Amino acid sequence: MFMNSFWALVPPVLAIALALIIKEAYSALFIGGVIGALFVANFQPVAALDTLVNEGLVPAVADNAGIFIFLVLLGIIVALVNLSGGSAAFGRWAAVHIKTKVGAMLATFVLGILIFIDDYFNCLTVGAVMRPVTDSHKISRQKLAYLIDATAAPVCMIAPVSSWAAAVSSTAEDLNTGISGIELFIRAIPFNFYSLFTFVFIITIGIMNFDYGTMKKYQDAAEKGNLGGLENAEETKISTRGKIIDLVIPVLVLVVTCTIGMLYVGGFFDAESGNFHSIIGAFGDTDAFVALPWGAIIALIFEVIYVLLRRTANFKESMECVKTGFFAMVPPIIILTLAVTLKNMTTLLGAREFIGGLMAGAAASLFSLLPAVIFLVGCFLAFATGTSWGTFGILIPIVTAMFPADSPLLIIGISACLAGAVCGDHCSPISDTTIMSSAGAQCEHVTHVATQLPYAITVAAISFVMYIVAGFLQNAAVCLIIGAVLTVLTLIVIKNITKKKAQ
Repeated sequence: MFMNSFWALVPPVLAIALALIIKEAYSALFIGGVIGALFVANFQPVAALDTLVNEGLVPAVADNAGIFIFLVLLGIIVALVNLSGGSAAFGRWAAVHIKTKVGAMLATFVLGILIFIDDYFNCLTVGAVMRPVTDSHKISRQKLAYLIDATAAPVCMIAPVSSWAAAVSSTAEDLNTGISGIELFIRAIPFNFYSLFTFVFIITIGIMNFDYGTMKKYQDAAEKGNLGGLENAEETKISTRGKIIDLVIPVLVLVVTCTIGMLYVGGFFDAESGNFHSIIGAFGDTDAFVALPWGAIIALIFEVIYVLLRRTANFKESMECVKTGFFAMVPPIIILTLAVTLKNMTTLLGAREFIGGLMAGAAASLFSLLPAVIFLVGCFLAFATGTSWGTFGILIPIVTAMFPADSPLLIIGISACLAGAVCGDHCSPISDTTIMSSAGAQCEHVTHVATQLPYAITVAAISFVMYIVAGFLQNAAVCLIIGAVLTVLTLIVIKNITKKKAQ
């Protein structure tokens, strides 16, 4: 009864609704997982408990052990950077050189664009670096979390050298399209409307310097000094000898070691030549869950030695950062564990098969409108399951089977699939990148979700309209121009409406 039907999506939808209503993620995710386990076990309590533990919680911890290790290591590195005074020094520098709130938001956006290798790495690194800057300009932690989240997955989805490009290209390989997986990914970039219009949205709303929806409440509170950060975020003592270099060097080392780690795990250093294709091949075969801890361990060892040599802290103070960094990452680790448990229940219930059947049924009668339909299905599936990778893993084979290999709609359909996956992932409270963005900004997870939803839905609506247009027009340049103008005009209208309401 519950398998391969709409019941497969009930547990995640229920969990999401509960999280938004009660504004507390732990119990909402746990209840969703329990309901899913009961569905799988046909409401037999003992069997449901066995399913929840052995096919939900245990695999969630085991499969994500690498990212848990990376989170803890990164938390320790951030604590060490704070201890050395590097973050405080950067904050002082930014207060002088980044003089406006708009500048702080755009600087956060630019840094998010530059770190395109991996979304987890992006979320936590951008958060650690830019928190002092946004705090000094009274930008709420919720706004920072949105800026982080809106540049993490979207930029990875349009970067040919990233863990996301690798995942897409490996999924799309050998699907009888006549195009290699990586070429299909690159050709889909101009039609990835959600990612590209999100960037237009961020720049426009930053320059116009206004907020709407739930975000406005938190931003107004930030103007009065309440930044909306976690009250229990543990802080280390800060050295007065810190300089900007004490932040820049550790971050650069972390970027370099994690990038080398991804290349190493992907077999790049075993390749015969180090050309561009070998780099892409290495990213295609890498495992970020192994590579990121690989790089973070090296970066952590370097940071401890660096702090001691700089004499910004002694060895005992440095080791205290192990506890501080671990405690800072406990909330995202718990939420991620419960979220993955819920995903496992959804998979057992056959969400893939249910969505696949819906898509196959739509193909016959909505050919030119299919990109828009694919986008909506991708949004809903990623939102309900919390995984963009799982979403395009389900939809890409279906999309390639719908369109002829030489049809322009194949590329547009793939783009719609990828854009929908990013959009749903961006909105979902149980998405790992959403959770990481909350951790990076050090704000309550549920408030981050509630504040960014109006922004993400605005861009999603514009993207949906443009996929209808693209299905008939089939010209990327024209569609991008129309969509960018539509995004700006939409924000102008929203700003005027918000201003009238405030009067």
